[in-house]
Amino acid sequence: MKIFTILLSVILLFQNGTGQNSYKKEIKKFQNKLNKEYSDTATSPLTKKDLATFKGLDFYPVRKKFRVKAKFTRTENALPFKMKTTTDRAPEYVKYGELEFMLDGKKIKVTVYQSIRLKEKYKDYLFLPFRDLTSGKTSYGGGRYVDLKIPEGNTIIIDFNKAYNPYCAYNHRYSCVVPPAENFIDVKIKAGVMEFNEH
Repeated sequence: MKIFTILLSVILLFQNGTGQNSYKKEIKKFQNKLNKEYSDTATSPLTKKDLATFKGLDFYPVRKKFRVKAKFTRTENALPFKMKTTTDRAPEYVKYGELEFMLDGKKIKVTVYQSIRLKEKYKDYLFLPFRDLTSGKTSYGGGRYVDLKIPEGNTIIIDFNKAYNPYCAYNHRYSCVVPPAENFIDVKIKAGVMEFNEH
């Protein structure tokens, strides 16, 4: 019985290690894709000056605790509204639903939105703009974004390790959505892209 228990512990340890490595590879793929986009003059939001010395974005260490399962509640019959941005631009969104989850012992609720002008291939995409206790300190003060997809059921995975900065974090010529007040998360989300330091 003791040998069986030891073997089971070893198997579980191996499986957990393999799963963690696989997850880190997934996040690394996300990070590499961002860096490739930002290095390319055709797709980069960086200024010419910053692009000339760009070596890659800074990311928080990958921590699986920031990949959370949230309860999804659909908002029925929501009317389109104009989202506030850093300029006079006012894109139309609709409140698609609310997400509730636990993080660092706190119950958190945020709102997810859907753009009215989504292209066909993005019709199942949802948008989560947020600020947290790292905003303006180790992450961009204007908040960050996470892209999600409409879930089939009443739960959804939010992976803050895939949180990214709006283009305004790199170049003031862009117009970016300002995260609504209800999406302030009273926790340090030390995950995803960090504040951009000009070189």
